[in-house]
Amino acid sequence: MAKPDSWIKKQCEGAKKIITPFVDHLVRTDADGKKIVSYGLSSFGYDIRVSDEFKVFTNVYNSIVDPKQFSEDAFVDIQTKECIIPPNSFALARSVEYFSIPRCTLALCIGKSTYARCGIIVNVTPLEPEWEGYLTIEISNTTPLPAKIYANEGIAQLVFFSSDIACNISYKDRGGKYMKQVGIVGPTV
Repeated sequence: MAKPDSWIKKQCEGAKKIITPFVDHLVRTDADGKKIVSYGLSSFGYDIRVSDEFKVFTNVYNSIVDPKQFSEDAFVDIQTKECIIPPNSFALARSVEYFSIPRCTLALCIGKSTYARCGIIVNVTPLEPEWEGYLTIEISNTTPLPAKIYANEGIAQLVFFSSDIACNISYKDRGGKYMKQVGIVGPTV
């Protein structure tokens, strides 16, 4: 069953917070009162922010995207307040928030409707029990036009599911390869 705002807030009050930094309400305007893509605690989830670090795919070196032999020259590293993703292209980014998922919890990430209605698809794999780190976020521009992504604003929503019974083997127990990742982490086999 999906966990409500009260459960999420409680999980962010102890010594082992599941979200850092945690915003206990939905933020819809910046400090100047201008509308932004919302982030923070919602009814049954948490809207995460995208940082100002991006890796945008490029074909400058005629690279092949191969998950077993991934080449960093397939990307251009960009640090910016507004990232432009070329038409029908793709970028990696990371969350502003750091996550520490409890052993009895799984989180799923879903794109925000604001971006989805612009043809921007956000994909993040599940946050497994006892995984921790910054999320690497995959952003696809499915349109024939350039698309703008706003750093430090909302990009996706996490929905948390928890069980009364702990899993036998957690992500940490398996020695998961993306454990405690920092920055934007590309594919690893």
